Amino acid sequence: MQKTKKSIAKRFKLSGTGKLIRRTPGFRHLLGAKSTKQKRRASRDKLVAEGHAKPLKRGLPFGL
Repeated sequence: MQKTKKSIAKRFKLSGTGKLIRRTPGFRHLLGAKSTKQKRRASRDKLVAEGHAKPLKRGLPFGL
């Protein structure tokens, strides 16, 4: 049985259509130095590019 790769499971989730969703990195601290525009855009989830998503999906055999 293939196990779920927990490092992938922590950072990504699958959408209803099977695409991988990620958060923007670098927004846990030092936010005063970042512009409001940067912070607003970072708050939205982003899709993982299809080329990068394929090997990552293999680490999530049961979805999530």
